Amino acid sequence: MSAENTTNPSLEKDFGPAGTGGSSDGVNGNGAPMTHQLTAEETAKAAARFGYGPLSHVNTAENQLRPFGGEFQPGLYKSVEQRKFANPAPLGLCAFALTTFVLSAINMGARDITEPNIVVALAFGYGGLVQLLAGMWEMAIGNTFGATALSSYGGFWLSFAIVLTPGGFNIKSALVEADNDSTAMFDNSFGLFLLGWFIFTTILLFCTLRSTVAFFLLFFFLDLAFLLLGVGYIQRDSQGMPNPPVIKAGGFFGLLAAFAAWYNALAGIADNSNSFFILPVAHFPWSPTARSRAKKTERETV
Repeated sequence: MSAENTTNPSLEKDFGPAGTGGSSDGVNGNGAPMTHQLTAEETAKAAARFGYGPLSHVNTAENQLRPFGGEFQPGLYKSVEQRKFANPAPLGLCAFALTTFVLSAINMGARDITEPNIVVALAFGYGGLVQLLAGMWEMAIGNTFGATALSSYGGFWLSFAIVLTPGGFNIKSALVEADNDSTAMFDNSFGLFLLGWFIFTTILLFCTLRSTVAFFLLFFFLDLAFLLLGVGYIQRDSQGMPNPPVIKAGGFFGLLAAFAAWYNALAGIADNSNSFFILPVAHFPWSPTARSRAKKTERETV
């Protein structure tokens, strides 16, 4: 990468353009500005302030627009430097990812676990309560998409825990009793419950089509997971049980969604204060951010 491609406009503003010797120190006899080379101390300050340097491994041209996968905001990038509150999105994403990871592993038959009772605790405490709180803080910072998504999935995990709480709410046992000791009514009800979340996730998925690949994949994998799990409960096998291959397929896409959520969370946590790198989230070429970046590049090359 050439020096012309890595010049940071913010550096030029504060220290003078690269190649001209740095910042201005008055004028010489010909009336031209006198400049000096940046000292090691000035270079260190610039690196600390602008997030680049020999150890950061950041493409400074890309760093002008921070990845917003970790901001849980699919719209145009908005600067968060002056925000009073911390970014709540990584907390909500991590809460969603861990709970989804455990349930999806069980759906895939990991370690021969047949009942997802352990998920009840996670669904109440982490995926439910913590994610709901993160969604409320997204509301406080003005992120409508993040508030809607995180709060809704926090509600999903709370309702999921309510359904599966052993002996607590008697939802499953009441449906089984009403269906003459058959689980068909419960399975159909649970399948409709999951398909409803598939519809909701599809709505959110449409809002990510102009954002980043990492952000889109999170909702794409989750959408497929809800669809397959819902179908697996409604279209049962010959023994009347939830269809094992379809449930396992849903668990697989759930695992992918969990890792995509963790990836986006790390994109929101890692910055130049705690990391040597910033995660790439790959903006779609038709996204507003990619198009604005392309226009800037065209102007710079003219």
